[in-house]
Amino acid sequence: MKRKILTLLIACIAIADSFACTNFLVGKKASSDGSTMITYSADSYALYGELYHFPATKYPAGTLLDVHDWDTGKYLGRIPQVAETYNVIGNMNEYQVCIGETTFGGRHELIDSTGVLDYGSLIYIALQRSKTAREAIYVITDLVEKYGYCSEGESFSIGDKNEVWIMEMIGKGAGNKGAVWVAVRIPDDCIAAHANQSRIHQFPLNDRENCLYSKDVITFARKMGYYNGTDKDFSFSKAYNPLDWGGLRFCEARVWSFYNQYVDNADQWLPYVLGKETTKPMPLYVKPNKLLNVKDLMTMMRNHYEGTIFDPTKDLGAGPFHSPYRFHPLAFELDGKKYGFERPISTQQTGFTFVGQMRNKLPDTIGGVLWFGVDDARFTVFTPMYACMTETPECYRVGNGDFIHFSWTSAFWIHNWVANMSYGRYDQMVIDAQLLQDKLEYSYLENQPKIEQYAMELSGKEKAVAYLTDYSVDIAQTALNEWKRLGEYLIVKYMDGVIKKEKDGQFITNEYGGSQYPNRPKWDENYLRELVKQTGDQLEEKEIAQ
Repeated sequence: MKRKILTLLIACIAIADSFACTNFLVGKKASSDGSTMITYSADSYALYGELYHFPATKYPAGTLLDVHDWDTGKYLGRIPQVAETYNVIGNMNEYQVCIGETTFGGRHELIDSTGVLDYGSLIYIALQRSKTAREAIYVITDLVEKYGYCSEGESFSIGDKNEVWIMEMIGKGAGNKGAVWVAVRIPDDCIAAHANQSRIHQFPLNDRENCLYSKDVITFARKMGYYNGTDKDFSFSKAYNPLDWGGLRFCEARVWSFYNQYVDNADQWLPYVLGKETTKPMPLYVKPNKLLNVKDLMTMMRNHYEGTIFDPTKDLGAGPFHSPYRFHPLAFELDGKKYGFERPISTQQTGFTFVGQMRNKLPDTIGGVLWFGVDDARFTVFTPMYACMTETPECYRVGNGDFIHFSWTSAFWIHNWVANMSYGRYDQMVIDAQLLQDKLEYSYLENQPKIEQYAMELSGKEKAVAYLTDYSVDIAQTALNEWKRLGEYLIVKYMDGVIKKEKDGQFITNEYGGSQYPNRPKWDENYLRELVKQTGDQLEEKEIAQ
């Protein structure tokens, strides 16, 4: 989600990490099954993970829609409601339009606190009113033109069953309605990403098939003194979100991590990410060296830079159990110098995450699937929620628990319970979590064709919708039950710092049926060496005088 303005002070980034998100986009010719795909990790220390549902509805003329800020719930104002809205499950609607976002912040003087629409409201209003990605772009930009935009600079991923787009937008300052924006279509055979740093630089000025933009996107930058060059050389990113160290290491590095998995020569962009050579930024999109599938993106959303120079499991901060997590603050100052930990894709403060799969070879009722999970992607299960659903599972239901009220029937709380149990002994417990994730997710993917074939063979759309609703609800409940059992298993297996012995999935007893003495794993040797460096004199065993 949001990251605060990095152009002020690097120390602000410690606050910013509370609101950081990651999006990946895949064109239909870059996927193994012709799907377009969008991922989203909604990251915030104050976001409760739920699956939103906006039913398709018809409204009488004159109906007004109350707008509340998505982050805070603050009432912002009213706008006219349209005559008919579409069914929305999470961040995908019944026509397979899917929207995600990351906030880049940008120039703080361009925030308009008097605007009626925030970025979150724009997402869910556009989903209720759009049948295509292009239409969603026009809905969003027309609304802010009429009623004002009150959020910071934003990058949106907007896709449908045929196209995926990145749109970037920022306001014009207090009391100045509207926004400056540009939207670029990602080529069908390419992938793209954004992660809280504006990514659109130069863009085609005369190609409305692949690029849309506000008429004043360049002239406004000149008026504000952000740019004085030619139109063809104009960079939206440089004008409205000037790059700094945090924008590189906390944000662009996550984009690089995605590209690094699917581009042979991604090391060419390391000097840029490291801040050594910033005149040549990473491209907005790249052609991958393989076709991606849904499971690839699930795995990518769990990435912690493993195996790269940014791998956080290799330094002292990882502790004796090689944890990739760095709890706040992300940035800190020591002895007059400023530092920052790596900010990976998978992070502890995620509210919800998804992989959106949209397919033009299937009817909309069946083609749109939101593979949905709550909490940290590393410790979640992506479950198939069909965008035609008419109800949400109890474990994802809005109102089942909240951020300050625990619920044993809430997936958000069960996943947080398991994750927070695991963080302290990461390299041991993550293995058990991954085994269950793979078991469940691969089974869902394996069953997907026959589930959809059965839905296709049902007579009438209503029966297909009812069947897929029931299927999605059942899958979510099954995943919750399995994850709860995982939590029970973990606390038994790893209690008090040891590891109980197992054979064929069963804990071993002694020959009398009593408790078997557990394994007592050693601490990491490199970590112990650092510990001895700091406190060796105190810890060292010494001869005792007789």
